Amino acid sequence: MARKSLMRRGRGGHVGEIDDDKVDTGPSKTALKAEDHALQDLGVALSELPAGRLAALDMPDDLRQAIREYQSIRAHGAKKRQRKFLGRLLRTIDTEPFEKVIEEFRTGNRAEARALHQVERWRDELIADDEAVTRWMAEYPNTDAQHFRSLVRAARKHDAATAPTERHGRAYRELFKVIREQLLNRDTSAQ
Repeated sequence: MARKSLMRRGRGGHVGEIDDDKVDTGPSKTALKAEDHALQDLGVALSELPAGRLAALDMPDDLRQAIREYQSIRAHGAKKRQRKFLGRLLRTIDTEPFEKVIEEFRTGNRAEARALHQVERWRDELIADDEAVTRWMAEYPNTDAQHFRSLVRAARKHDAATAPTERHGRAYRELFKVIREQLLNRDTSAQ
């Protein structure tokens, strides 16, 4: 037997008894709020994209203007209102292309960060150990050996003479550039 509720509005808008099995309640209030928050987060993520990527996206002009306004707002309350407005605008359009672009952007940033960490690890190893120079030359034979070894020597010399809080010398930065170029050349030739 289906439970009957008293004092609920039926389809006709009058108060009375209705059968709970026949009422279509739709998504819960919590689910609707979660969806709204996700759309608001998407709007904020869109506002954090670089201008070039944002300009390349196909979006309604009112959404583009709302994103520009969000970027220019500094007051907390106004920013919160604009965030909700972005979510409301995003409710009416297909957000899948925007989500893809944001994910590609975030993935690209992670890959760039990993590449920079790899360059820094190589640089630190080269400065710390002579064996690392030999490994580097075996792995990257296209490197100008004389110039590379002189950079490593100069970076070691400067690194030993400076305190950890001081800025590193020119050779340290040049070594970073050479390592990065070699790693990029290897990655592009591998593709």
